[in-house]
Amino acid sequence: MKNIKVIMMAVLTIGLLAACGTNEGNNENQDHAGEAQELSGSVAIDGSSTVLPIMEFLTYEYNMVKSEVETSLNSSGSGGGFKKSTVGEIDLSNASRPIQEEERAKAEENGTELHEIELAYDGLSVVVSQQNDFIENITVEQLRDIFLAESGKTKWSEINPEWPEEEIYVYSPGHDSGTFDYFNEVILEEKPMRQDENVTLSENDNTLVTGITNDPNAIGFFGYAYYLENQDKLKVLGVDNGDGAIKPNGETIQDGSYAPLSRPLFTYVNAEYLQDKPQVHDFTVFALENAGAAAQQVGYVALPDEKYQEQIKTINELAGQ
Repeated sequence: MKNIKVIMMAVLTIGLLAACGTNEGNNENQDHAGEAQELSGSVAIDGSSTVLPIMEFLTYEYNMVKSEVETSLNSSGSGGGFKKSTVGEIDLSNASRPIQEEERAKAEENGTELHEIELAYDGLSVVVSQQNDFIENITVEQLRDIFLAESGKTKWSEINPEWPEEEIYVYSPGHDSGTFDYFNEVILEEKPMRQDENVTLSENDNTLVTGITNDPNAIGFFGYAYYLENQDKLKVLGVDNGDGAIKPNGETIQDGSYAPLSRPLFTYVNAEYLQDKPQVHDFTVFALENAGAAAQQVGYVALPDEKYQEQIKTINELAGQ
């Protein structure tokens, strides 16, 4: 009987210890769950319509795993986004061009540091309607003749005598767009673009797609992803920069041979908010971890993986982690 009592006491002791261990484990889980629940608040994003498809993918995926964080995503153009981010109104500012010196200076005046993040590569695509049966390629000089006010050329036949004697209808991103800024710099060389009744400007790339699709005499430009999404209705032109016409695709965009229209796509994060708003830091890291997949999903070109990893390390350092 004495031996039985000893055995029973041992069993009870083991059971009690196990129960304590289970409770401690539950407490740990509860603590971790509590920490996870503390990640809330909001992340405000605005800017480039070209970067919008990537951010739509990223915010959707983020909300699937962090539903307690509210993400708002708008598209007012690269310039419109910088107007807000330089005064601290938003957390991330999407851009299809680098921040300009005057924008950087305005941010500094307001005590704001905007940290540049590369998300993907894009090939700004020059397109016409699938109904257009007379053009496959175009030179940089011909693009200047079509878009520059000083050329005075408004008909296709004035660009190339073999093309029809029809008015050219131009569709372009608005002047707040980073896509317009980039085109203006590398094609128009910052000379005034034509402005007349046959020119349509819009910050909404889908408006440009619709206009070009329905008019065989129209021409326009926007990000590569919008062309891919509508390639059954649009024809992308090869661009000849002096070494023969090259069309945009994953390879020519990444290696830069699609010149001069290959470019990186950015978002700019408020460095102060990386420290003060845990949800902004968390989203930014998530964005970099998934930007490559997002780029491929929506039709852009991913960066090398090491480039994403380098940027994640920097973001963590800026957040004090």
